[in-house]
Amino acid sequence: MINKTEELVLVGFGRLQNLKHLVFMFFFMVYIATLLGNFLIILLVLKSHQLHIPMYYFLLHLSVCDIVFTTNIAPTMLHNLLLDLGKTSMKHCISQFYMYGTSTITECYILTLMSYDRYLAICKPLHYTSTMDINFCLRLVGGSWLSGLLITLCTSIMVFNRDFCGPNIIDHFMCELAPLLKLSCSDTTSVEVVVFVLSIPIIVIPFVFIVVTYINIFITVLKIPSTSGRQKTFSTCSSHLTSVGTYYGTLTILYVVPKRGPLLNVKKALHLLYTVVTPLFNPVIYSLRNQDIRKAIQMLLFKKR
Repeated sequence: MINKTEELVLVGFGRLQNLKHLVFMFFFMVYIATLLGNFLIILLVLKSHQLHIPMYYFLLHLSVCDIVFTTNIAPTMLHNLLLDLGKTSMKHCISQFYMYGTSTITECYILTLMSYDRYLAICKPLHYTSTMDINFCLRLVGGSWLSGLLITLCTSIMVFNRDFCGPNIIDHFMCELAPLLKLSCSDTTSVEVVVFVLSIPIIVIPFVFIVVTYINIFITVLKIPSTSGRQKTFSTCSSHLTSVGTYYGTLTILYVVPKRGPLLNVKKALHLLYTVVTPLFNPVIYSLRNQDIRKAIQMLLFKKR
């Protein structure tokens, strides 16, 4: 029986340990770039008056999600990789799983809020200002964070209350749900059922909502008579659409790959992409594709000169 205070061993990357210094440098630079990029987005939204609108308020919280998400995983992973360690306690493992779940759920909801914002702005412009005021935005974002915290707390308590038996080895570089449940000698059916049921309001319904809102946006944009008008209107949501495609695309592929068997290493590689590389995408996408963000960066650099 594994005591709740006993150390667990994270196997990590297996054969990649032979290239640990190269792998460490690559992912360390990606992590630093992720922090700098997302902190830049937060700074721009806070400092630039032209970005004080709901869309960028949601983007600020998306960047906070990405910082929490990657910082929860990357430092421990890099530390274990460099020192050939993989030891962690059960409590730390559950805590990592909790922060991982919270940031994932919150990000799903914030991406949904951003699609709703674009829907109102493009399809219901006369109602936009009266509907999407600062108090409503605060309630929406607060509800997203609270949902993430409470839903993951429920799952984490269920996992922590299972009985765990040896071996105390997790074939992963992080404390994800499936490897944790494999260590349990209790019946985990209830946990798996709860996670499956909760995935509907967390992933399925938000994704369907985003698809429906963008169908309506496309229909509205196509009704605009001028080509330049259509391009200008659609450009306001192209960055968000790219972020949604990247996020849900990676998430879908990640959970389609089997949890066991010969594709386990592929799944670990996809988790690595999802947890360390994907959080870098949002600041890159918005910096390259969003005109308002580019202007804010130029103004910030110009003021500093």
